Amino acid sequence: MPGAVTSSREAPLSVPASFESALAKLPEGYVDGIFGNRSWGVTVKRSEDGKRTWLYGEELGGTDIVSFNLYRLAGRGSALNPCEMSSTKVIEFVLGFEPSREKAALRP
Repeated sequence: MPGAVTSSREAPLSVPASFESALAKLPEGYVDGIFGNRSWGVTVKRSEDGKRTWLYGEELGGTDIVSFNLYRLAGRGSALNPCEMSSTKVIEFVLGFEPSREKAALRP
């Protein structure tokens, strides 16, 4: 079932370029949007040095969440660290999340 919580001790999953591209397009701060025909509120924070991105998403009017840190490693690509959920759930969310047009338009 998509969105089902699984062990966070799964084998590391490589981070697809499409995931990093979609994540880079999300605006800094809070944005409302749609994922899986449901309303979500998402907060994205990026470190000043660009080496860490943190995302926390919450289904509005529901109980589902998505939370992770993405670390950019020198010479090794990126490390995705989901918080108490599968990497697959995190990747599916970022690829499928559609932010509201008003705030998304502010991000270059």
